[in-house]
Amino acid sequence: MVLRLKFNSRTDIITAFLLLGIAAIIIRLFQLQIIDHQQYVLMANAEHISRLTIPARRGRIFAMDRGVPAPLVKNNLVYTVFLDPHDIARADNAEAVERIIREVAGGNITQDLREAIARTNSRYQVVAARLSRTQAEMIKAENLRGVGFHERTERVYIENSLAAQTLGFVNHEGVGQYGVEETFESRLRGRDGLLQTVTDVNQVPLTIGDNNIFRPAVHGEDIVLTIDKNIQFITERYLRAGLERLNVDRGSVIVMDPQTSAILAVANYPSYNPAEFHRVEDASLFFNPALSAPFEPGSTIKTFTIALGLDRGVITPQTTYLNRDCVPIEDRQICNAPASRGLNNQTFTMQHAFNRSLNTGMIDIAQRLDGTNNTQTITRASRDIIFDYFHDKFGFGRRTGIELYEAAGLIPRPDIPGAAVSYSNMTFGQGMNITLIQTANAFNSLINGGRFIEPSILAGTMEDDRFIPSPPRSYRQTISAETSAFMRTVLTDARSSAWFSRYDRPGFMIGGKTGTSEMLLLNEHGVLEYRMDSTIATYIGFGGDTEPRYTIMIKVYNSTPGVTLEGALAAQPIFTDISNWLIQYLNLRPRG
Repeated sequence: MVLRLKFNSRTDIITAFLLLGIAAIIIRLFQLQIIDHQQYVLMANAEHISRLTIPARRGRIFAMDRGVPAPLVKNNLVYTVFLDPHDIARADNAEAVERIIREVAGGNITQDLREAIARTNSRYQVVAARLSRTQAEMIKAENLRGVGFHERTERVYIENSLAAQTLGFVNHEGVGQYGVEETFESRLRGRDGLLQTVTDVNQVPLTIGDNNIFRPAVHGEDIVLTIDKNIQFITERYLRAGLERLNVDRGSVIVMDPQTSAILAVANYPSYNPAEFHRVEDASLFFNPALSAPFEPGSTIKTFTIALGLDRGVITPQTTYLNRDCVPIEDRQICNAPASRGLNNQTFTMQHAFNRSLNTGMIDIAQRLDGTNNTQTITRASRDIIFDYFHDKFGFGRRTGIELYEAAGLIPRPDIPGAAVSYSNMTFGQGMNITLIQTANAFNSLINGGRFIEPSILAGTMEDDRFIPSPPRSYRQTISAETSAFMRTVLTDARSSAWFSRYDRPGFMIGGKTGTSEMLLLNEHGVLEYRMDSTIATYIGFGGDTEPRYTIMIKVYNSTPGVTLEGALAAQPIFTDISNWLIQYLNLRPRG
């Protein structure tokens, strides 16, 4: 059956078309309002609701100033000015825009204003950067059409290059690089907040609407370093002065509290300004050589060889031995330094061997460790004892645990081929690669009662302008308290017997040991060899009143071969300058 519609007149036809049109409209409205409702809500929201990021404030960095936290790194709000030349042309206010920005921004202008305004086919031209908030508000007050602003925070290093390699910097993407800025990035950066709200055409949030989502920003932590800004400043100044006096171009100094292993200063030269990191052409300046550059420390290690012998009970400071200029170790002759020769077949105490820095005296200690006193080698049993002390107890060839990046270094194991010769050299600081901080921190344990404490750069945090100190670090015993007391005497005797002790402040406990080591460099054939004409000068020492209050270690060398430096003449004077200043700064009192 076929359904036939019969229209009797033109009116019926028009009515039918109207009904069909109304039906189509109803169907379309149903689709828009019911079926596609959510899609159009989302489209409307996209037009009128904005998701605005609430930037978190990066945490500040404090240093100590006589025991009180003082700002070292903070943040400033800065503004970038941009123009919409097309909008300026429509508003016909080019002359006013140019005049106001020129008057207020001045030296912050980044391109020719007139040329930027003339680019009317452009909608975005940056014309000034790093304006202060005051400058930005002055321009905003003029209500200039076609002028906009970007707000951002800029890291401010209050003391310029002070402690640069320790601090690191924040790059253009706002991410910490090197040093403290990188190590504590997750704690310093915080977490951005979110505001989803109805905005006007200028992206200004309105206070109406049911779609607001507010997640507050979590600001970064404010951290406090153990570094004392005054000690850091003086250490850097005396290091640079010492290098200029020597006419050499590389050096590092570390100052520590031997009772807690807190880092009081780390100075390196050359350095840089973290606020101007983009100007640095040599990326090696970003690294911290005191922590990341292993080297052969030379005779400063004799301090640890003496301590090992005392702790094992095989020597006392007054134990004697027959000194020789050279001694045979398997197929090699191991000799004293040229300046210490000419004392062949003379009997010395171990204290004298230490004071005169005699290599063969240290080898004699190593040969006593197994009880056989084998004069032709250093036995496996003796080597095992040395490795146990040097590697496991003193931490040589191992990272110390400081929060910053550090190198592990390397000392040979006792079972390698030729180990007897290697361990002979190790007793006086050759044939091993360790860092400045490893040596200084292990030295702390020699003078503080035998306690090895992991070094730290973090003193605590600031919360609501209140200092919250970090908990004290645990320790392990390296040597006995009795041996440590011996070592304080051995070190003070060594310093007092040297001519340079005349420059020390009288009445204080000051001890130390020089070091000079040959540099291992590539020769013309590409083979590593020791260069007697290229040496590293070191000095390690401590000072105090009734107990040790500070440890200082210095390393001085030149970046190009052919410069010979001695610990006593190159590194030791820097120690004396810093030590004498610290005695006054720490308000120490002479012993009665």
